[in-house]
Amino acid sequence: MSWRIVHVKEGDVLRLRLDSLEVRKREDKVYIPLADITMIVLEGNRTAITTKLLSSLSQNNVALVICDDKYLPVGIYLPYGQYHHYSKRVIKQAEWTTDQKGLIWQNVVGQKMNNQLMYAKYCGVEKERLELITDLIASLTIGDATNREGHVAKVYFDSLYGKSFTRDDDNLINGAMNFGYAILRSCMARIVVGNGLVTMLGIFHHNEFNSFNLVDDLMEPYRPLMDYWVNKYVINDQEYLSYEARLKIIEFMNQKIQINNKKMTIDNSMQEYVASFVASMDEQDPSLLLKIDLNNFIGAES
Repeated sequence: MSWRIVHVKEGDVLRLRLDSLEVRKREDKVYIPLADITMIVLEGNRTAITTKLLSSLSQNNVALVICDDKYLPVGIYLPYGQYHHYSKRVIKQAEWTTDQKGLIWQNVVGQKMNNQLMYAKYCGVEKERLELITDLIASLTIGDATNREGHVAKVYFDSLYGKSFTRDDDNLINGAMNFGYAILRSCMARIVVGNGLVTMLGIFHHNEFNSFNLVDDLMEPYRPLMDYWVNKYVINDQEYLSYEARLKIIEFMNQKIQINNKKMTIDNSMQEYVASFVASMDEQDPSLLLKIDLNNFIGAES
């Protein structure tokens, strides 16, 4: 089973060599078997990559993420049509009803909000704010028609970083979260595609300009886990998204979480989570969706 996320900073050439990734930088060469890799994160402005390697990345379901000059992921290369019953799954996905999507979204976004509540408690947020978040979660309806998610997010971020904080601020906190969320998004996109699902057809997100609506839906419960990780290990770094900070964020994907009394990496939990999502949609039973719990992540870390 693949498990490595390879981070390449200012490499010269990436190419295929005997079923392995060859990274060449001046006279140095590093070889990593493609079967071990889930994702390659590529930084720098002068790295060349061969089309033969790109073809093999697709065949091995390896995602390639391209970062900009601020080190934030801005592009992703994903496999196409590698799932064995791709057409059959896409037809089913296109037939999901509004009721099906509303029920599963209630479960998905409910998990996210509960994880935000858990993290707010972990951070010692005052009782009144915790009670407000709890009340908002309790009023969550099918499809979140009253936007409880947005209201909880407002209270959550205000409680953690102060009322003057906004997600548009250019600072280390937002930079770290944005980088972390982009890594989550890329990992989830790889798994969604690997399961034969179309990334554009979401259960809640439906922006016509977004090619990753379903990915943005399914990654939601993992966001508060990334918040915990970057706040604990990254934002004390005084330099904006230093190299070490970026590596620490990427390291999140190989951390352990406990799922059904079994420890597994975050990346593997995403595999199980997406498989349970497919089952829940096929069986029209939202209760089949795997539960992603922040406390099970914190507990597995200790």
